[in-house]
Order: sequence, then structure tokens, then C-alpha cells
Amino acid sequence: MKKYILFFIATIAVTTANAQSGYNYQELGIGVGASYIRGYTNVQQQYYHPAFDLSFIYNYSPYVPIAIEFQLGQLSGGAAHDLSIDKYGRAYTNNYKAVILHADLHLGEIIDYEDSQLLEALKNFYGGTGFGVISNTNTVVRHPFYDPSYTFPGKDQSTDLMIPFRFGYEFKIYDAYNEPGMAIDVGYIHNFAFGEGLDGYNDNPAKFRNNATDQYTQITIGFKYFFGNVVSHTKIIRTFH
Repeated sequence: MKKYILFFIATIAVTTANAQSGYNYQELGIGVGASYIRGYTNVQQQYYHPAFDLSFIYNYSPYVPIAIEFQLGQLSGGAAHDLSIDKYGRAYTNNYKAVILHADLHLGEIIDYEDSQLLEALKNFYGGTGFGVISNTNTVVRHPFYDPSYTFPGKDQSTDLMIPFRFGYEFKIYDAYNEPGMAIDVGYIHNFAFGEGLDGYNDNPAKFRNNATDQYTQITIGFKYFFGNVVSHTKIIRTFH
């Protein structure tokens, strides 16, 4: 009799597991990424540099990741002795660090994609935002070569609040249990920094063009690894057409 009971329990367990195949995801993750970044500040000419990040992720759902990101990189622009590049002779290099809390919303959270291969392909597009703090460490030309008596105002070191606007696509990599075990993200991020710290200049707007919020953009690629508690989603994550 015990054999039949055990067989019945095992059958129920296997059936339940198979029924959940494609619905499960893991709540936690860690991510690493690299970016190609460029500043948009009051200095006329800007240059591209790499940046790198490390993220710790909580998956509210498989399509709503919330992450705290640690980012470091370099921004630079201008030219001290070439007025055709910057007509005031300004130049800066900012080796920055940032901590950013952000969340993304994938289309898969809000569309019904199960019966459509087109929507299945679109479900991993996402947009997101958040807020953070950027710590700026600038090396700045303070005295123009044509007028050493003048000092460009501003701070070499500062901390600014920032807001990112994120857009991208996530390629989910499924494991043997049909759960998203890893992912590769490609995207574009536009960051607004509220202050004058990105380039270290706080020029008088009556004399210089200084009427725009400091910004920088990122073209990004990242890798995520998921782990932790396994949770079932209300919609199938991996469909089988």
C-alpha cells in the first residue's frame, strides 16, 4: 500500500513540476556591464570613454528588475590651447563614481504575448528610470592661457544628484528547468546630473553659455546571473511555439 501512495505522490509532484515549466524565475541576480559614454556639458567638445558597473538585482517579477548599481568611468572635454575646440580654453577630465537605484519595466509585464511570436520577440524591450548620486573628481583648466589672471569658477570635487532614463532589450538565457538563469542586456541610458559638477565649471551665464543641465549618455552591454528563491510568475516566461 505504501508503494502505491509513494507512487501517487511522486506522480503528483512530477505533474506539478511539468505544469510549472516555463513559469518560474529566480528572485535575485548580480550583473556586470560596460558602457561607451560621452558628456554633454558647457564645454563645447566632448570625448568618448569606457565606463563599468556592478549591480545587485531584485526581480520583483521576471519583467520588473530593481537594481542598485555601482558605476565608475571617465568623462572629458575641451582643449586648453586650441580655441577652435573650446573658444574659452577650457578642458576637464572627470574620474567619477556613482551609486544609482533604478527599476525597469519590460513589455512582457503588460502585454499578452503567449499566442504571438511577434509579441514574444517584443516582450523583452524595456524602459526604466531611478535616481542616484554621482561623485565627481575633476582635473580642470582653471586659468585660460590667454588671460592667466582670470579663474574659471567651479569645484574640482563635488557630488550631484542624478536621474537616468534607460532603454534597452534583454536576451534571456534559459537553464535546464526552462527558467531564465542568465541574461544579456544591450541598451542606451541618458543621465541628467543636477549641478555643475560633471565638468567642474560653474561659469557665469551672463558671460558664458551655461543654461543646460549637465548630462552624459551611455551605450551599454551587460551580463546578468540569476540565483536565489524560485518563484512562479502568473504568465508563462518561456513559451513553446
